[in-house]
Amino acid sequence: MAEHPDLSLDDWLGHLERLHPRGEAGIELGLERVQQVKFALGQVQACPVVTVAGTNGKGSTCALLERMLLSAGYRVGVYSSPHLLRYNERVRINGAPAPDAEFCVAFARVEAARKDVPLTYFEFGTLAAWEMFAAANLDAIILEVGLGGRLDATNVYDADCAIVTSVAFDHMDFLGSTREAIGREKAGICRPGRPLICGDGAPPQSLVETCRLAGADFWQLGHDFGFMRQEGQWQYWGRGGNQRGGLAFPALRGDCQLLNASCALAALEALHERLPVTAQDVRRGLSEVEIAGRCQVLPGRPQIVLDVAHNPQAAAALAASLGGMGFARTTWAVFGMMADKDIAGVVEALKQRVDRWLLCGLPGPRAARATELAGILEKVGVGGTAQCFATPAEAFARALDNARMNENGDDRILAFGSFLTVADVMRYLGRKA
Repeated sequence: MAEHPDLSLDDWLGHLERLHPRGEAGIELGLERVQQVKFALGQVQACPVVTVAGTNGKGSTCALLERMLLSAGYRVGVYSSPHLLRYNERVRINGAPAPDAEFCVAFARVEAARKDVPLTYFEFGTLAAWEMFAAANLDAIILEVGLGGRLDATNVYDADCAIVTSVAFDHMDFLGSTREAIGREKAGICRPGRPLICGDGAPPQSLVETCRLAGADFWQLGHDFGFMRQEGQWQYWGRGGNQRGGLAFPALRGDCQLLNASCALAALEALHERLPVTAQDVRRGLSEVEIAGRCQVLPGRPQIVLDVAHNPQAAAALAASLGGMGFARTTWAVFGMMADKDIAGVVEALKQRVDRWLLCGLPGPRAARATELAGILEKVGVGGTAQCFATPAEAFARALDNARMNENGDDRILAFGSFLTVADVMRYLGRKA
């Protein structure tokens, strides 16, 4: 593969999927393979690295931190996953997705270096992202953890500042069935003598103890940093009396965004000697930040809300956000999820905010069938409001037809669950546009 520079990005992604028997969905935790190829590539860290873990809030925290650093004039690279529409979304350099050509060059370098070392889809992509960052002469790199932390491929890079946004239940087959087990895995991104910012107000003791044993500088929400609401604005407070007051609310919707913004500001406070950021940079970053699929409200009528909430904690935050959006005569929910998620917990969190459920199947062996979702809704007590569809696009088209029958235009369509659900609706809207 490395001898064929004419390969397209799609060719390379197909190759990555074939390398691992389960393709993109293949998860094989461990750092030995990635470390081996990282060493062969000669990868080194030349600028501050922030690694962001957490059950929910990772993507938003990365976006907030990225935008504030960009506002300060820094060159910033961000690695995140999964993507919604294009693989290029996974690597942002100076706020823009990396182009196909840069991915192809980076993939070729990783392929040449790995020889016969097997890599998963995510591992290969992580190493390639670093190759692109190294070529871009960056001032800061932000890495979103794919799963857990301790054994995630991103953890082969040493965090100058680590963030754990929250600890809740997800990916329990890999991380454990208790918050203590999950917290221990997430705390594995900490490093001796370096800060770990914890945005969970009641973290598992395992997370605190792991940081203590590692000699990390543990920052706890509510003790070392936090936020206070004020009339029409908010205030961040940190260590040593450090404060940033009179802040406008982040451009991202949802009460949880103040917590995410506080984690980002705590990280900037911890790194202030290497990455100083002014109050003006912070305000500009808060006002300009954007990220698709996180309580994203599209302009026009009927109101359309897109959210990738796929665990009970995220669903509860989405329910709270919907409650603050004002009146909707009928809320139509386009809903599709993976079968290994806590589907009942998600439905329970949102059942008071949804009037009609339009259930959809998704591609891949992990996906729950629409009829399976219907059975779970029946058990939760909202089965009589559900219809089943083959795809999210079909379900959304029906929701749109139904909502448009309301002459007042005050219906709402909520498309949520898996990234695949939101992505298919976005593709449908793009085609219609």
